[in-house]
Amino acid sequence: MDSGTHLVFGLGLGGLALADPVIASHAYGPVAALIGTIVGSQAPDLDGLLRFKSNADYIKNHRGLSHSFPAVLGWTALITLVLSLIFRTVPWWHIGLWVFVAVVVHVLTDLFNSYGTQAYRPVTSRWIAWNIIHIFDPIIFGAHVAAILVWITGWAEPRVVFPVLYALLAVYYVWRTFVHRNLSKKLPWADESRRPGDKYTLLPTLSLHRWKVVRESTDCQFGIGEWDNGKLRWIDVTSCDQHPAIDASKNNKDVQAFLNVTPFPCGHVKAQPWGYEVRWIDIRYRHRRQYPFVAVVMMDTNYKTLQSYVGWLSDERLEKRLRMNTY
Repeated sequence: MDSGTHLVFGLGLGGLALADPVIASHAYGPVAALIGTIVGSQAPDLDGLLRFKSNADYIKNHRGLSHSFPAVLGWTALITLVLSLIFRTVPWWHIGLWVFVAVVVHVLTDLFNSYGTQAYRPVTSRWIAWNIIHIFDPIIFGAHVAAILVWITGWAEPRVVFPVLYALLAVYYVWRTFVHRNLSKKLPWADESRRPGDKYTLLPTLSLHRWKVVRESTDCQFGIGEWDNGKLRWIDVTSCDQHPAIDASKNNKDVQAFLNVTPFPCGHVKAQPWGYEVRWIDIRYRHRRQYPFVAVVMMDTNYKTLQSYVGWLSDERLEKRLRMNTY
């Protein structure tokens, strides 16, 4: 999920912690638990600091080891230790319980969107993305904001409000899972242009009734469409190039970082007077007729890298960034 949603999860779980009699009855228990759930709900995303090193390092590692099973335990232990030193009279195992819940909820909710995580490390480094909930879900965010307002205004007790909130959100997650599963089964049969070997992936959007659709064909062609209220509409088709420059670009660190995280990479080659421009796009993220998540390599006629970039940019900003001073 996005950082704002993780924040309201942290606040909400801090309210839920008041259902714990030990936390609720202790003078500093609510404060310790609230700090723990807020910090725990943000901790796995501290890998964002890798941006200061390079975009490639950030993209390659974001939601990787920091979201794994060992990291969940590590974050919990570290945050609990610090809080236990500050709030010495609050039982550390109760603080640790709520910190653990916050970290687990962060990793679990990230699994439900399209970017996914490497939560199963060290068992496997495969990216796990369930494609069920959009990275920002208005219902999840809005429900948290409403519950927090009810709490801070004193309209209802937090030990009542937040168990109800999370019970309803659990039902919402289950419902979305069943909707995704059922629509995924219908997709191939709704596409009159399907061909043998075509694979379909359903991706969430902000709307409850609209889904993105990616069709991957055996001839390196992708179809991008929308499923809206029971109707399938294709909005773009793109074919991936096969060229020596494509293969050479895979040795570039920016491209390697890009290929490490996307299940739908598609490479395009454009011949230039000075060599080749290879642009890799992530089919999942089509926005305003563009694919803003890219890895681009400028190389000479001998396939030697001149310049490269990986990250999120519009076509216009990307062209400005990669404009070469000399050819």
